[in-house]
Amino acid sequence: MTASYEKNAPQALSDKTQNVVKAFNDLDTDAKLAWFYLVYKEMGEAVTPAAPAAAEPELAPLLLNDYLNLSDAEQLNVMRDIVERKDTEYSRAYGAIKENNQLLVWYVWAVAMGDSVVGFPDNYEPDNAIDDLMSQIEGLDFEEQMSVFRTIAGEMGYTEVQPIETQAETGKTPSL
Repeated sequence: MTASYEKNAPQALSDKTQNVVKAFNDLDTDAKLAWFYLVYKEMGEAVTPAAPAAAEPELAPLLLNDYLNLSDAEQLNVMRDIVERKDTEYSRAYGAIKENNQLLVWYVWAVAMGDSVVGFPDNYEPDNAIDDLMSQIEGLDFEEQMSVFRTIAGEMGYTEVQPIETQAETGKTPSL
């Protein structure tokens, strides 16, 4: 069971960027992981940790330190759990950090892939859906790309935090 919620105000606001997010969400778990890896492989220098000054790696020691000591199978399971929003220690740690730090986690993992992070299969051939999604993201300007990456990263991981109800939903006026 997952407790993550769909954010009411995604950072990817245009129809164009919302379509990219939807196309990503339509992929299966392993295809999502493959797409994330390919994005960082192809566009890593542009993506890096989104806004380096805004990322705080010290907030994610479990994901950026302890994770590197897991076996390949355990690392892959952690990635899958995060994508699937499962209630696990690592998925909770991921769900507890902000989008820039979440992007930093994926960046660190992508850079270390094949070294201290489980490698990408040598014989992997992306399917048409992944190729199409890569073309879509490459067709966006940098700000649009970042809004898509932040939206996608922010929708992963487990959290019990729920959005605050609006006045329209509660019918109550906020008080001081």
